[in-house]
Amino acid sequence: MMEKAKRGRPRRSSFGAEFVQAARQALAIAKGEAEPATYHVYVPSDVDIKAIRRKLGMTQAQFAERFGFSASRLKDWEQGRSKPDGALRAYLLVIERETEAVVRALNAAA
Repeated sequence: MMEKAKRGRPRRSSFGAEFVQAARQALAIAKGEAEPATYHVYVPSDVDIKAIRRKLGMTQAQFAERFGFSASRLKDWEQGRSKPDGALRAYLLVIERETEAVVRALNAAA
């Protein structure tokens, strides 16, 4: 329950204050106004590569060729023989969520 402040208004809980601050920081990051050294980017420890590939309707060979992986490495990831490192997991998440942007960037680089 919230405590009452001196003027009768409820005082924010520490969680509420932290949430508001986090929202402000997220907005600054999204606007490009935050100093990159002041925030941490979360990259999950596991990415379901097979699900990403299937969502895009691609074979292993197509996915590997389109996004710059070797087919054997992709197979190893999908079969659990190895795991992509943090940068590759982040790249895979971008492929999943912003496929068109990745394709545009790769086409522009070609």
